[in-house]
Amino acid sequence: MYLDEGPAAHGWVEDQVWTAARVVKLIGEKLHVSYSVSDAARLIHRLRFSPQVPARRVAERDEHAVTVWREATWSEVEGQGRPAGAASASRTRRASHGG
Repeated sequence: MYLDEGPAAHGWVEDQVWTAARVVKLIGEKLHVSYSVSDAARLIHRLRFSPQVPARRVAERDEHAVTVWREATWSEVEGQGRPAGAASASRTRRASHGG
């Protein structure tokens, strides 16, 4: 099956992700059949492939840098936000609970 060969085997070397658009193009080139993107998405699902999800973690990922970011930056950002009870910036009115 062409999908089992992976996207790189068919020219998409920048990542290992099957998207519905890529499957449409592959079906057209290999089988000379026209599919819509939504039909291809359903086909991918029926074949138990998960579209737009990388098969594995990026090789260049720096786990140490991720850990440092989580511990330093995320802990600073996580606590920020609006104080409890702060007013909304929305111009809409609150819903009335009349009865």
